[in-house]
Amino acid sequence: MIGVIGIVLSLGLLMYLAYRGITVLILAPILALVAAAFSDMPIIATYTHVFMPNLANYLKLFFPVFLLGAIFGKIMEDTGCAKAIAHDIAARVGKSRAILAVVLSCGILTYGGVSLFVVAFAVYPIAAHLFKEAGTPKFLIPGAIALGSFTFTMTALPGTPQIQNAIPMPFFKTTVYAAPILGTICGIFMFAAGTWWLMARAKKANARGEFYGNHPNEVVKEFDNANLPNVWVALLPIFIVLVLNFILSEYVFSANATGFDYLKAKPFETNLGAVRGIWALVISLVVAVVFAITVNWKRFTNVKESVNAGVFGSMLPILNTASEVGYGNVIKTLGAFAIIQAALLGISDNPLITSAIATNVLAGITGSASGGMSIALGAMGETFYQAAIARGIDPQVLHRVVAIACGGLDSLPHNGAVVTLLGITQLTHKQSYADIGMVSVVIPVITCVLAIILGTLGVV
Repeated sequence: MIGVIGIVLSLGLLMYLAYRGITVLILAPILALVAAAFSDMPIIATYTHVFMPNLANYLKLFFPVFLLGAIFGKIMEDTGCAKAIAHDIAARVGKSRAILAVVLSCGILTYGGVSLFVVAFAVYPIAAHLFKEAGTPKFLIPGAIALGSFTFTMTALPGTPQIQNAIPMPFFKTTVYAAPILGTICGIFMFAAGTWWLMARAKKANARGEFYGNHPNEVVKEFDNANLPNVWVALLPIFIVLVLNFILSEYVFSANATGFDYLKAKPFETNLGAVRGIWALVISLVVAVVFAITVNWKRFTNVKESVNAGVFGSMLPILNTASEVGYGNVIKTLGAFAIIQAALLGISDNPLITSAIATNVLAGITGSASGGMSIALGAMGETFYQAAIARGIDPQVLHRVVAIACGGLDSLPHNGAVVTLLGITQLTHKQSYADIGMVSVVIPVITCVLAIILGTLGVV
């Protein structure tokens, strides 16, 4: 029982201290060792032979994805490709549908692999302009950006190269295109429900005489589209990521591919199923980055600085997530964890339900979709996988349910992306969080329930 108290105390401190702004790089190892101490585990040995090896193994698997994703996002930002896409969508949809234009702009960019932070910075000036012309209240801008960036394109739509869709791959031997029908249904539901909510909120606000509002301290750069690339040129790198990733995943590195037996021998000692998703994504991002740099060469102020900025921007996210993986694996080794695991698995004999609950709760505690998922899968990924196989559930469904689950409670008020988004838009939690919470917490949690029901019925 003391060991269980240690784990609960450790998780509680992780949530509280992260909310207070202390970096996970410090919190994860210290609080993992606090939990270990309550279970009489040797402190220094746990750190050097459990925490650090699992942190390093995560870096080995996912560092290229984080690195290339950050570079790709920075290239799309610095060349004006992100703004060109957002501007074109806004022009086509029209100012009268400002909310829809913003959601679609963010959705296309994040589905193409552009970082949600880059998307927020790129789309906000356009959103402010559209909302002002349409008379839509400004307090709905964060909700529209959150819906397009934090939800259906981050976790549900098959093929999205966002890290939340990549993390389950080595655990469940899947690819980013796992459960395409299930993912598409859930993605459409999140998009439709979230857009309906925001539009209904705008209509009610207008009815009571509330429009964009007066914001004297607002600082929005004037949108300049004079030197933007053609929208089709801007979209090509995104098409490359999605199409090449699909071809490599389903045909070149497919489950039936031959010629990869060498992976079983030293020094590799793995199998194609465990790496094919990562390989396909890495190659696709490399090709897309090279293409984007080549076709937009003249638009760069300094290519080296753009690439370096992307590289440096990837460091903190990957180290934060890897530290949380190390934390999760320390917790998994503790004898007391067996009690918590048994209690969790006792909720249901359906691994879709137990994996969704574990992932969602841990994402809420850490304030991070990728962090919560990484802790859950690091501790119980193999258990979930074996339970799914035993029950006849396709691992693709498990992948999609876990991915959708991580995008629910992660967006509670202490989430870093929420805080950053409100900072960019110069709004407060009081003004805008109710709508952010509805589109990025409540609706995704409902969608996760839908995914579990459909997955249990055999929809893949």
